[in-house]
Amino acid sequence: MSRVLLHRIAHARSGDKGNRLNIALICYRPEFFDAIAEQVTPDRVADLFASRKVGRVQRFELPKLWAFNFVLDHALDGGVNASLGLDGHGKTLSFKLLTLHVELPQPIQSLLTDQS
Repeated sequence: MSRVLLHRIAHARSGDKGNRLNIALICYRPEFFDAIAEQVTPDRVADLFASRKVGRVQRFELPKLWAFNFVLDHALDGGVNASLGLDGHGKTLSFKLLTLHVELPQPIQSLLTDQS
């Protein structure tokens, strides 16, 4: 097994609607899907965003697209119009998700690109 940052095997995009954060996580290769499905759970994502006092975290799997959609309730300090924060919306929060580490089995490690 090899421990790598999630950004080595996937990319992400996020957005917001009110006080709800939406993060799409897309695998670079289909071989990475199972490792992410096993390790990037709703509970783990909730722990990562705990400082934002998130409510429910839902994960939707899109295996034919090698992707996941995470929906985090109450993650944006009330949303753009209610937040006192400089950037109360979720456009940049996908980068936080990509800081998670995942374990890859030996056969899949050879598929990694030379990304930093």
